[in-house]
Amino acid sequence: MTVALMWEAKAAPGRAPELLAWARSQHALGEALAVRREHFTAPGDRVLVIIWWDAAYDAELPEIPEPPGELVARGVHRWRFERV
Repeated sequence: MTVALMWEAKAAPGRAPELLAWARSQHALGEALAVRREHFTAPGDRVLVIIWWDAAYDAELPEIPEPPGELVARGVHRWRFERV
């Protein structure tokens, strides 16, 4: 089964490049086992990371942590999806 973990944050004003750099620098233990990892940006200073795993939906998987508070305008949103 393939599970996708999505992590989305809204950067503090003018901090989107720093937030993206921070997200790219986060390599949780075991992430080398991930199938794929991609980074995206969107209007409104949003940064999105999607990591795909070959794992069960409820498997314990490393997550990207909360970024430093000065980089974000609100808390991080996280979602988990499975391929159908």
